[in-house]
Amino acid sequence: MLIAALAITCAFASYGVGFHFEGLALPGLSLLLLTGAMIIGRVTDRPRLYAGASAFLLMSLFTILGVILSYALAARAGALWDGDFARADRYLGFDWPAVLTAADDAPVMLWIGGVAYHSLPLQMVVCIVALSGTGKVATLTTAVTAAIISGFVTILVSGLMPGTGYIFDPTQYTNLWPSVAWIEREMIAGLRDGSWRTVDLTQLWGIVTFPSYHATLPIILAWGLRELPWLRIIAPIWAGVTIIATPLFGGHHGVDVIAGIAIAPIALFTASSNAWRNLHLIRKWPDAGNPYDTVRTVTSRPANVLD
Repeated sequence: MLIAALAITCAFASYGVGFHFEGLALPGLSLLLLTGAMIIGRVTDRPRLYAGASAFLLMSLFTILGVILSYALAARAGALWDGDFARADRYLGFDWPAVLTAADDAPVMLWIGGVAYHSLPLQMVVCIVALSGTGKVATLTTAVTAAIISGFVTILVSGLMPGTGYIFDPTQYTNLWPSVAWIEREMIAGLRDGSWRTVDLTQLWGIVTFPSYHATLPIILAWGLRELPWLRIIAPIWAGVTIIATPLFGGHHGVDVIAGIAIAPIALFTASSNAWRNLHLIRKWPDAGNPYDTVRTVTSRPANVLD
């Protein structure tokens, strides 16, 4: 349902914009392979394969549609809100010059933060593989659902309150990395003035500034991994470093990160609520007594397989 709603919204937002799509083969092949793995898992009664392939397929569809939607909304966006975000940062005491100077003087910490920030796709992969591999299907379902809900919300809000982020020139410093805002500045300007209309599906860049999805998703992933002893400690630390690094490496305003953090628990609450379960969208494999029986739909709280 969420992917269908996202697709419909994307179609309406993109209508008349004049996008030209390139690089369709690679994402198309990836989606076909994931669909095939999901079907194989279903017909051969392999619940873990089915759960993992389904999660990867849903997140892949969300990524493709979500990025296209963010481009379409950027192309239709009104006045930028960066001035308001900057004033909010100053009110909260967020001092950009001091942050940039301190980061430039700490190259080791800079590398740790940079690796953590750019590892968000890897964090998602680890979450899906770990939860599906251990049979925690209900937790995986909730985490993926929350990830899509929160991502959808951040994209829509960014369309209503567009921004380019805090743009600084990394060449003026010794160790600072180029932020995503710096790398994407020409693309965002081109989307807004109509000069950028070619979308390469092999090089999709998220352009959401407020709220920051890089602050939302690590919290959801860390929540999903809380039940695994070997990741229970690593995941929150990994998420925390990612969030701390987000303003610098994403070029996000401080308020972008605060808003992104606030969305995570709301999305998790929604995805795990009884109202959501009663939509009959959450499916589970029977418990460990006969874990490879036919999938059945439940309306009560789903249990994790093999818990």
